[in-house]
Amino acid sequence: MSFEVARTASVPPDRLAGWVERFSNRHGTVSIECEPDAVLLHAEDGAQARLVNRWQPLPSGPVTIPEVVAHLTRPRTVGLLLVRRGADAVGVADGGELVAHRVSRHYVQGRTKAGGWSQQRYARRRQNQARTAYQQAADDAFEVIVPQLPTLSALVTGGDRQGLAEVLADRRLEALARLPQRHPVLPVPDARLAVLTDAVAAARAIPIELNAEAVTG
Repeated sequence: MSFEVARTASVPPDRLAGWVERFSNRHGTVSIECEPDAVLLHAEDGAQARLVNRWQPLPSGPVTIPEVVAHLTRPRTVGLLLVRRGADAVGVADGGELVAHRVSRHYVQGRTKAGGWSQQRYARRRQNQARTAYQQAADDAFEVIVPQLPTLSALVTGGDRQGLAEVLADRRLEALARLPQRHPVLPVPDARLAVLTDAVAAARAIPIELNAEAVTG
């Protein structure tokens, strides 16, 4: 069942149980409806909350609220791949801890306003630099993430979609590219260690969509 979303919140795993308890206290008895990619909470006053599930689907059959919370917040090991033309950051996170990482900087020239033959030569040089940058990112992913493949539940990506596609097209990363990628591509401005650390928190947070009754009630 869908509803018109009035607001979306992002709740850290350690706060989800408290959030659900407050929702129930504020809006009354709550029933549960499970979807493959979400859990809907229906309160007796009409308030609704959709807890987005970015992990594997819940088991079929009736579930309780504690089971839902446990599923959405269970620590998992994930790979992280952030790609920009000027840098890449790769890592492995176990729960909220970044246990392996590497950041590489790349030199890719900016665009030029020059025309004619010089512009074409400049564009070719820039394309070659970008290709080299993506190759380095693939090397980093192969050396840092791929050895941990048996332990990974998902791959979380961020940055430049075209760059990500080129990196994951590397034959050495075929198995990595087949990992579940249920998280949206993170809009990272730069691939740095601090941004990679933030990506771990973003990957673990639970998005919650609320209808108008849940917001105003």
